[in-house]
Amino acid sequence: MTFPNIFSKTVTDELIQRINQLTPTTKPQWGKMNVEQVLAHCNVTYEMVYENIHPKPNFFIRFILKAFVKKVVTGSAPYKRSSQTAPAFIIKDSRVFETEKKRLIDYLNKTQALGENSFEGKASHSFGVLTKDEWNTMFYKHLDHHLKQFGV
Repeated sequence: MTFPNIFSKTVTDELIQRINQLTPTTKPQWGKMNVEQVLAHCNVTYEMVYENIHPKPNFFIRFILKAFVKKVVTGSAPYKRSSQTAPAFIIKDSRVFETEKKRLIDYLNKTQALGENSFEGKASHSFGVLTKDEWNTMFYKHLDHHLKQFGV
């Protein structure tokens, strides 16, 4: 595994400690979203796993995502600062900091409790079937990127 194992309690607890360092006034080091929007943005990843609120991409879009985006999302290279994001992940409206923070922590705990075996061979919303390592990379890399964006 290239990234720390988000399915382990130790790593999940470390991520939660970093999230708990955020405040409603924490400013980003780059990017356009404020802290509550970024928390909501990070929640979208988990909404696509646990909630039925985002429409699945059609066949053509899924083909494009698998061919061109999957490697960026599940690969070992870090995200570039201020990189483009998918429309479903763009948060423009205002959000409540504590609500989004609690949701993200709850999703992390749920993911850790389910464990990596629950994700081996599980289909993702956009990329089709992924390995547990690809899920781990997708979950950890995205959240770590945004926590670094806010200096935690």
